Amino acid sequence: MNDEGKQGLTKNALGLLDSIVMAVAGTAPAYSISATTAVLIGAVGMQSPAALLWSGIPMFGVVMSFFYLNRWQANSGASYAWVGRALTPELGFLAGWALIIASTVFMVAGSFPAGSVTLAILDPKWSNNLLAVTLVGGFFFLLISFVIMMGIRITVKVQWMMSSIELVILIISGIVAVFKFGAHPLHPFNWSWFSISSFPSISTFFAGALVAAFYYWGWDVSANLSEETKNSNRNPGIGPIVGIVFLFAVFELFTVATQVSMTTKMINNASTDILQQMGIMLYGPQWGNIVVLAVILSTIATLETSLLQVTRTLFSMGRDRVIAPSFSKIHAKWQTPYVASIFVTTFALALFVLANFLPSIGAVMSDAINAIGLQVVFYYALAAISVIVFYRKIAFRSVANFIFIFLWPLIAAVFLITVGIFEVPSLNIETNIVGIGLLAIGIVPMLWARMKKRVSFFYESRQHFNPTVQVDAVQVDAIEKIQNS
Repeated sequence: MNDEGKQGLTKNALGLLDSIVMAVAGTAPAYSISATTAVLIGAVGMQSPAALLWSGIPMFGVVMSFFYLNRWQANSGASYAWVGRALTPELGFLAGWALIIASTVFMVAGSFPAGSVTLAILDPKWSNNLLAVTLVGGFFFLLISFVIMMGIRITVKVQWMMSSIELVILIISGIVAVFKFGAHPLHPFNWSWFSISSFPSISTFFAGALVAAFYYWGWDVSANLSEETKNSNRNPGIGPIVGIVFLFAVFELFTVATQVSMTTKMINNASTDILQQMGIMLYGPQWGNIVVLAVILSTIATLETSLLQVTRTLFSMGRDRVIAPSFSKIHAKWQTPYVASIFVTTFALALFVLANFLPSIGAVMSDAINAIGLQVVFYYALAAISVIVFYRKIAFRSVANFIFIFLWPLIAAVFLITVGIFEVPSLNIETNIVGIGLLAIGIVPMLWARMKKRVSFFYESRQHFNPTVQVDAVQVDAIEKIQNS
């Protein structure tokens, strides 16, 4: 009998440092800066640092929610599993579906900057040709898909190599930019850039918040790898906490550096090549492409983490049989969900073809970023609500409990839901089709699994933290241990 598919994921393959690296790589600092800065500044102008700051505060509430939820249950499905057990199975399914859609759309959007900047080095006249960029980006995507298929251990080694080089280049370049352009800035630095009161309107603020959600998104890959991580109830939750603090500093550093060194017209013209332009301004045309290397590595790194997220979520959902059980099949040698990997790779390549019918790379990036932002605020908000509901019996036992498992997640959930609701009417039809339409399509397989297949996941009781009994290996003193860890 063939044992293929009967094994589980590789156990204890990642340590704490690996979880931190994965969280940072998942957010893709160089890629996010290069691909999203023009979109963010286009939405809020010089208030981009404020958009990142005031969106980052509630985002940290989501990070803490994942920390506590992972202490309850280490599950490769992460938000899908937690929301499904703490709130309702239906919302859990849609949370998982939202991540799958967001990650798959991102695999297309994420490949464009890599293709664009690579062509800018090889032959600049092709860097804005949509077909050429698609082909080069598709090559990078297929390359990393193969790495993912070969196993989590080799995937982590590749991630360490790429992220280390990327972050060294980024940090040095950011510091050099601030000192070089700070003395004679094109936009003089002003502390009002960080003020929430400086936004011209509430609609401008929410537009920036939606883009900022895309900036920060991706750190939760550590939770999707929890079943493959040592100390699985602790390390996958700590990694994003460390990572998001570091990322916030890097994002703010480069946003300020961009605004003091470039005019608004220069930023708009640069589009997804902002870091390339900054590299030339910093080091000259001969050495400027060293910053482009950071973008390419960051893009490949975050394609890797996106593939990890979506394949692990599909694996968990397939294991629960809410989608085709074949998605939970594990390769006998590599111990990876190979059916999920093949499916996602094939589907993403189809999206590459469809992307060529959009008018420009800029249009692809803008629509994709906003659509992904909608899906991200949806499943992040559900996770924040889940931690409140699951731990409700001990939320008021101490000041720390009140802040970290009630108040901060509540603020995060309200903020994210408000951003989503407020922004939908202002987005174009293409963005809403991708952002909301593809999410709504998930209702069809959900109802099929629930009503036709009568999958047990939809009929199991909701769970909550009970201080008097053990629940999924979380003991009575678990919260105190978490806060002291």
